[in-house]
Parts: sequence; structure tokens; C-alpha cells
Amino acid sequence: MSLLLPLSLLYFWSDFATLDAAKVVDLTHPFSEKTLYWPTAKGFQLNEDFKGTTDNGFYYEANSYSAAEHGGTHLDAPIHFAEGTWTCDQIPVKKLMGPAVVVDISAKCAKNRDYQVQIVDFKNWEKKHGELPKDAIVLLRTGMGKHWPDAEKYLGTKERGPEAVPKLHFPGLHPEAAAWLVSERRIDAIGLDTPSIDFGQSKLFESHQILFADNIPAFENVAHLDKLPATGAYVIALPMKIAKGSGGPLRIIALLP
Repeated sequence: MSLLLPLSLLYFWSDFATLDAAKVVDLTHPFSEKTLYWPTAKGFQLNEDFKGTTDNGFYYEANSYSAAEHGGTHLDAPIHFAEGTWTCDQIPVKKLMGPAVVVDISAKCAKNRDYQVQIVDFKNWEKKHGELPKDAIVLLRTGMGKHWPDAEKYLGTKERGPEAVPKLHFPGLHPEAAAWLVSERRIDAIGLDTPSIDFGQSKLFESHQILFADNIPAFENVAHLDKLPATGAYVIALPMKIAKGSGGPLRIIALLP
């Protein structure tokens, strides 16, 4: 194995004789006409360019697609809300792969779909599992992922357009908790199973601003967080490498021992 890989992966991989020994969990929602996007964003479109038998007698199939950067399981690059920070293609790959922790606040979110993850939620997690590991990928399990791709249940509204934005209701990360992660802990990235790291009713997107100013990217609309343990997973999150992009479609997986 190449020594260019992060040491955390080398240490993690020492538990496996081969790749086949690892359990792989796909944390990515498929992209299709059902994929959910921000109410003001253009959705995913797949256009058939050719499908069938060519003049030379062999089968051939090819498509073209279009979509907004921010929709479905995707990455928010820091430049999305912080001028002068990393664009999608500038994020070091080592920041997008590493040991992951899952903070489960689904019970609180079930009672309040506008819940914002608090500092105390992280401290309660640390009482059970120890301090958040240095350079970890933090994943917030709100429980909203079970509603995908039902727009009304997942986003809070199935309406589209600017008038739908004030009707968005889903959990997110409180700005005070975002500031605490930046000042008191050192993480590489953060993700969750909602459309935004800020809750649906946010107007200033302060958690985005705080995290991104410190070059901490976010993964949004992450799938199947209920299949991951609180600790022990290793996440690899590779977005489309869009030059100067503010984000892009993300293929994210977790490896479990």
C-alpha cells in the first residue's frame, strides 16, 4: 500500500487482511429524477444520447447529465460561504478521508424537526466515547434520512421556488456548536443527513460561515447513517473534482472492521 495514504488509513487498514474483510457501507443517495435539491436549484437531469445497436453491430449506450452543485448527496466546499477559502478542487484529499464519529441526536430531532445540535450534544457524546478524535470526520445523525426522497417529510415542504424557502423545516448544527468545534476541537470535515449544515429556518447560514472560514468542508444529504457505529468507521468522501466549484456530487462510503 502506498505510504502516500494518510497514516490513519494505514493504521485502520492493519485490521484487515484484504479489502474483502471490510464491511463497506454506501452513504450516498443515487442521483435520479427523484433526487432532492434546494427549492431554488435546478434538479438532476439525465438525457439519453444513444441507446441501442450501432451501425457496426455492437450495443452502445451513453448519456449526458446536468445538475446544480448542491443537491443529493454532495459536498459543500468552504468557498461556498467563505471568500478566499478552498474551492472543490483545492480541498486536500486527506481532509476527505479519515476516522469517523457519529453523533446521534435523532431522538431530539424526532420531537423537534427544527432542532439545532448543541455543544452539550457533543459533550454528552464525549462522556461515553472520549474526546472527539483529532482530524476526525464528524457525522450528525438527525434521523431525517429515513424520509428520503419524500420532499415534504425530508425538507418540510414539497413546494419549489423562492416562496418555498421560508417553509423549510429540518435540523442542523447550531452556530455556537460550530464555533466550539472550530475553537475547541480539530476536525477535518462534518456531515449530516439533512440538506444543510444549518437548520431549515436559518437566514444567515452562520454555521456554514463559521466552519468554512476555517476550511472545514461539509457533506450534506448523507445516507444510511443509522448503519454506522458511534466510533470505528473510516470514511472516504470523494466529490466530483470541479475546478473552482463551490461544491459537487459526492460519493461517500464507510469502511467498518
